[in-house]
Amino acid sequence: MSQDRVALYLQDAHNIREGMKLAQYAEKNGFEAVWQAESRLVRDAIVPMAAFAAVTERIKIGSGVINNWTRNIGLLAATFLTLDDLAPDRIICGIGAWWDPLAANVGIQRRKPLLAMRETIEVMRRLLALEHVTFEGEFHQVQGIELDVVHGRREPRNVEMMIGATGHKMMELTGQIADGAVLNYCVPPEYNDQALARLKAGADQAGRALDEIDRPQLVVCSVHEDQAQALDGARALLTQYLAQQPHIAKASGVSDDVVKKIQNILGWPATKEKIKEAMPLVPDDLVRRITASGTPDEVKAKVREYVARGCTCPILYPLGDPYLMIEVFADGYSE
Repeated sequence: MSQDRVALYLQDAHNIREGMKLAQYAEKNGFEAVWQAESRLVRDAIVPMAAFAAVTERIKIGSGVINNWTRNIGLLAATFLTLDDLAPDRIICGIGAWWDPLAANVGIQRRKPLLAMRETIEVMRRLLALEHVTFEGEFHQVQGIELDVVHGRREPRNVEMMIGATGHKMMELTGQIADGAVLNYCVPPEYNDQALARLKAGADQAGRALDEIDRPQLVVCSVHEDQAQALDGARALLTQYLAQQPHIAKASGVSDDVVKKIQNILGWPATKEKIKEAMPLVPDDLVRRITASGTPDEVKAKVREYVARGCTCPILYPLGDPYLMIEVFADGYSE
């Protein structure tokens, strides 16, 4: 089995029982982790994570990513304690600052996102260490609480805390306080240069080495023996994401003009028909630049570009046949 680190990313393209089979297949083929998205208003991450954990033995299970605004900090810690009970030492908490307009549309005002994230990570870590915690912050105020384990394992839990950072300041904070950064997808490989510079700046402030910070990265992966089919498989996703997640559009370098044209067609929520109508606005060269799409050899070559620029573990989001993608990467991606 290859030593190349590789993970699977699932969102809402497969039903949960199919996701359970994919998690098992990824484990069988040497994948390191399966990450479940919590994106848009479509699928909670925690339920699928529990399902994947229940039918696997070794593979890690990560949230890719939940947000730090909508779960009370005590419940958040208890949730990950529960997941760790199900799959000890295999759970990863990937957490991010969410995004607008979705957050605003459900009544969340994302003010001072850096302070909010810092407080969340600190209190979460202390609770999972089974400490008795009092904390008076701006976003979290807790009085003498602890995880009330009576019948389970009364021992600190080994849950890695990864921040899904996109902006420079959040990336710097990640370098200071987190176990790792979940680097974004739909960005070109050279995006990582600035991301790593900001991670290193944060690490330097905390007296840490950059290599202490894990850097898994989401990568859209559309693989097919027919290159045109592979590119079209990724184009539909890009069309939707460029319209609905402006921070990804900005990081990918797509012009505001193209984004506005796509947004004018799509609306919210986007229908399959509207996505298809807007797809011609997303050219082949953009698909190739910000995703790993094409033949098996082409997608492996693209993944190597992300790894060469600092990604430590590609988290592959399969578009098209997910079993084929798992098989293509079962022997790694090295030349």
